[in-house]
Amino acid sequence: MILSNFIYPKKYHVLVIGAGHAGVEAGMAAARMGCDVAIITQNLDTIGQMSCNPAIGGLGKGHMVREIDALGGLMGLNTDATGIQFRMLNASKGPSVRAPRAQCDKKAYQFRIKFELECQDGLDLHQGNVANLLIKNDVVYGIRTNLGVEYHTKSIIISSGTFMRGLMHVGKQNQAGGRMGDGISTLSDSLRDLGIEIERFKTGTPCRLNGRSINTDLCERQDGDEPPPKFSFLADTIVKDNGSLSGSNTFTLNNWSDPMFHVEQLPCWITYTNGSTHDLIRSNLDQSPMHSGIIEGVGPRYCPSIEDKVVRFADRERHQVFLEPEGRQTNEYYVNGVSTSLPYSIQYEFIRSIKGLENAEIIRPGYAVEYDFCPPTQLQPTLETKIIGGLYFAGQINGTSGYEEAAAQGLLAGANAALKCQCKEPLILSRSKSYIGVMIDDLVTRGVTEPYRMFTSRAEYRLLLRQDNADLRLTEWASNCGLVKGERLKRAKQKKEDYNVALDLAHKKNHEGLKINVWFRKPGNELSKLPGDLLSLFSSEVWGLVEIECKNAGYIARQEQMIARAENMEGASIPDGLDYNLINGLKKEAVIRLNKIKPKTLGQASRVSGITPADIAVLTIWISKSKL
Repeated sequence: MILSNFIYPKKYHVLVIGAGHAGVEAGMAAARMGCDVAIITQNLDTIGQMSCNPAIGGLGKGHMVREIDALGGLMGLNTDATGIQFRMLNASKGPSVRAPRAQCDKKAYQFRIKFELECQDGLDLHQGNVANLLIKNDVVYGIRTNLGVEYHTKSIIISSGTFMRGLMHVGKQNQAGGRMGDGISTLSDSLRDLGIEIERFKTGTPCRLNGRSINTDLCERQDGDEPPPKFSFLADTIVKDNGSLSGSNTFTLNNWSDPMFHVEQLPCWITYTNGSTHDLIRSNLDQSPMHSGIIEGVGPRYCPSIEDKVVRFADRERHQVFLEPEGRQTNEYYVNGVSTSLPYSIQYEFIRSIKGLENAEIIRPGYAVEYDFCPPTQLQPTLETKIIGGLYFAGQINGTSGYEEAAAQGLLAGANAALKCQCKEPLILSRSKSYIGVMIDDLVTRGVTEPYRMFTSRAEYRLLLRQDNADLRLTEWASNCGLVKGERLKRAKQKKEDYNVALDLAHKKNHEGLKINVWFRKPGNELSKLPGDLLSLFSSEVWGLVEIECKNAGYIARQEQMIARAENMEGASIPDGLDYNLINGLKKEAVIRLNKIKPKTLGQASRVSGITPADIAVLTIWISKSKL
């Protein structure tokens, strides 16, 4: 039966396909900036679903969540509101590698996100399966669903997650789907027809257990930090909501005057694999679709399956396993550390070989999923595709892995789609300004050979890009394009003013004959020992920033000098549409790579894979001569 087309009455500025972590932030960002926005998803009941571990943050990732929050995004506040355990990782190490991480109540997280979207002015939700993109003169103007409904728009953001031709594997059995229990998207075909390159990646997830079947007496207990480290700079605006669907420990936004932030934290548990576990896995590697050649997609090297761990680290006697609760109103536990695609029967055996899990009952099996993605070198730094105007990609479609990476891309794609509709300058974050800028530059300049995950080691200026100063770096700057306003902007400005005054005090004023900036650098002189009359002048948060500045002044100054030198390269723009075949002296490899990436500046060109300093010298001379 052929369905006649129906054109939806309302035309949107921005249309978002997919309502995972990227789609949610994209839609909310564009709506906050005054655009009419629609989010279209296959299932409205899975908006913001945490498909894998219901955890947010970690090294590098936690930094990005605080940046998302500083830019007005949802992820930080929603994590604080629905978290069940909070920790600051690397708390005893240097300030650049400290990062918050939280285990969330996955259903509370999902329900609260959906409610936030439903309450956002200028944002509509639609359930539907997108079949085709509508393009005219290489510019998008809408989409058509499999029911023949057309939605017209100026910009489209695709945030399809693992659903583009998703194929799930448990042993040698497989079925179509991007997530257990959900279907797939056929958008790949439409994108390929438009000339977009498509490649294949793989990811995986471990089994889930019934918590009642776990013997926690045989496991190590892991509690959260007290007080709980928060993600949002507005976490004190969250209070308990005793009437919520998820119980008395879920939080909602309240008025700005309530200073309370408290949560009853749940413990996690640690156990370990052993020789018997490893023997079981080794003897059944032929049943693994990854090791038997059934799966063709490349998986994440930094987050290997338990099969990969046993093979690659054969000398290891055991591997750590984290047992993490998935919520307050469920006994389901996530088994972190044993991602697998082995057959269900083998999963059952090796799980029960682990101490504390001898009687464990598997609720959901682990599985691997292959999916299509679009190599991100096809994108501009705004995340708009180079060949189709008004078409943006965000999230796993760009070859990334993780909720945090997806949310950050969604926020930037949403903001840039809105700015383009408003005929304003784009929002581009530099590597020296944010982890988000590092990620996007890595994606569009260097591309990916495996699912991309953020680490602190990817940022060359990480001492300046700490999780504690994200609002000072980004909030006021983002307000210039309308992404941030109101109470968040007011607080960021006040904090910046307090910090500058406190820092000035530390550098210039003596207190009882002692300079504060010198005092901080003396062994044993921590923030808690600062004289009380000084500590009372500003918040401990502000003094904490001053302490870091004083203790690391030399290193910070050095990084600022590096940034100043790099900005000279970033400020040297390359003419749009430059044909590198015309430049004598460039190696053939350099010509091919530069014509493919089309870098905007000499700085970006210098980071393209395969480009040497000699190539940059030739390009610099050519640009200089062309300006004469």
